[in-house]
Amino acid sequence: MRIIFVADVFVEDGILGGGELNNDEFINLVSKQNIDIEKISSALVTPEYIEQNLDARFLVANFIGLSEECKTVLASRAKYGIYEHDHKYLITRNPSNYENFIAPEAHLTNIEFYKNATAVFCQSKLHSEIVEKNLKTNNIINLGGNLWSEDALEIIEEISKKKKQKKYSILDSSIEHKNTADALRYCRAKNLDYQLIKSNNYGVFLNMLGSNEAFVFFPKTAETLSRVLVEARMMGCKTITSGPIGALSEEWFKLKGQELIDYMRDKKQKIVEIVMINLE
Repeated sequence: MRIIFVADVFVEDGILGGGELNNDEFINLVSKQNIDIEKISSALVTPEYIEQNLDARFLVANFIGLSEECKTVLASRAKYGIYEHDHKYLITRNPSNYENFIAPEAHLTNIEFYKNATAVFCQSKLHSEIVEKNLKTNNIINLGGNLWSEDALEIIEEISKKKKQKKYSILDSSIEHKNTADALRYCRAKNLDYQLIKSNNYGVFLNMLGSNEAFVFFPKTAETLSRVLVEARMMGCKTITSGPIGALSEEWFKLKGQELIDYMRDKKQKIVEIVMINLE
């Protein structure tokens, strides 16, 4: 099998978001199995490119740059899966705007693109349930986790062994739905010593997060998983959170520290196997 991985951006573009880090590790794991996998920016995909590669399986992650014509050609001609990182079947991309997370039909988009996929791979039980409620299709698959590189897991493992400061970490984010404001209000109301954490360097960010005894996070929208929450948990931090967060819907979230690190290490190959089987 040959796989073409489509995404808006990759880690080599300097974007180190959770989706990009996850995608990068997926590509690395697949390539280590001597499977031919190549990647292409969604903006560079053309109908002609798709037609020339119909022998391959396309795996589409974030696809804002993918043209409507390319979506139509993929849906009608190619075999492809969607590695979903948020909610691109919604115009608002925010299911929390709707009662029971179900949007009116007028707010749905990309429906045929999702329905014609071999599989739509979701991050958690909550994520897959929300997607299924809206798409009403039977090709939704819950991967039940994220992918971390071995280097990242070793850093997390080392930090997990260190003594914690009596401080509360707050994500310093300008993204409104990450809701830094309410986390600040919580810590101030309880007179807690907090630290705003932010860094473009992934290792530095993990060190900042894992050096404190707790992580406070009150997102405004349904989190497909919340990679940062899982990282805090893996590093042995107490997590203070509320709202619809995918990680909380998973049985493994009761684990913490080394147990959770080991679980995610073992989970990597299982996630790759689920994707590969369902791309056949």
